[in-house]
Amino acid sequence: MKLKMTLLIAALTSMTAQAEINISGFASVNGGKVLSGTGAPHYGVEPSFLADYPIVSTYTEDFSFSPESLIGLQVTGDLGDGLSVTGQIVARGANDFDAEFEWAYISYDLNDNWTLQAGKKRLPLFYYSDFYDVGYAYVWMRPPADNYTWQIFNYEGVNLLYNGSVGDWGLSANIYTGREDDTENKLLSDFFFRAPTREIWEDILGGVVNLSHDWLEIRLTHMRYTNKRFINGEPEQWNGKFERDGKFYGLAVNADFGNLFVLSELNRLELDADFDTYMISVGYRFGEITPYIMYSDYEQSGDGDVEKHDTTAVGVRWNFHPSAAFKVQYDRVKDDSFDYAVAGDSKAITFGVDVVF
Repeated sequence: MKLKMTLLIAALTSMTAQAEINISGFASVNGGKVLSGTGAPHYGVEPSFLADYPIVSTYTEDFSFSPESLIGLQVTGDLGDGLSVTGQIVARGANDFDAEFEWAYISYDLNDNWTLQAGKKRLPLFYYSDFYDVGYAYVWMRPPADNYTWQIFNYEGVNLLYNGSVGDWGLSANIYTGREDDTENKLLSDFFFRAPTREIWEDILGGVVNLSHDWLEIRLTHMRYTNKRFINGEPEQWNGKFERDGKFYGLAVNADFGNLFVLSELNRLELDADFDTYMISVGYRFGEITPYIMYSDYEQSGDGDVEKHDTTAVGVRWNFHPSAAFKVQYDRVKDDSFDYAVAGDSKAITFGVDVVF
């Protein structure tokens, strides 16, 4: 981790004669354990709480700080005349704190409203995708795993951003295209297939529109892509074909009335089956303390094995410092997957501190 961060800083600060360098960071120190659970004996899974699907952040009955603790560093070099370079490195406890580049892209402001970007970025499928790793940016311990469950979360490509307004409404939009080739996908390799799995999403084409006015915010998203997969080096087939097309749809509606707020997100992925997820959360701010409740659900419809699970969570956030928040959350997962539970039922407690700097 130290070497990669040093290289990132050195690469950007070498431009100090021409660029203004901005360095920021974030970190989460989270711990927790499973209080009770059934596990999934057919997969060899002990009683577990799968807090984050893509990176397989898993709590067991042994208390641990590893699953969700992380630290990130972002460096931006402003070259002037609308041109900038951004790099972000994140080290996660779930990956033994092995630092990896999450973002590496250039931006060019075409004018006051339009920005063109190219490089490696977070795939903007969900409302919290762009700042998913920054725990300080949202009220819960984490966005719900039932919703944020897909195995690919980054992509390499180009995107066009718009920021402006329509009447009294704020308007932002993002059109993007690219691909991702994950040579050993962690979720599929370590959890579902228990074998080296290469996951490819290509011909990605998507768009996001975000509207906001006063207390209301609405986000609409759509993406389509082609999926290819290799397990132990052998191509997987779906209905006799070596690829399949997917379509993703998403809607988030948030209402903030000052102290009371309501957050919601609804998503569907159409692949060889329909995958539906939704989340709703309500919270109330008492000064620096915010209690909240949340319910999320995941359901796969189709013939054969069907994945279905939901989570009920209650928690409290305390902003004890201008740049830090303490959180504690209780999660109850009910796994009703047909024939084979994914990780089984569980009850878990987690707590931690999120900081930005």
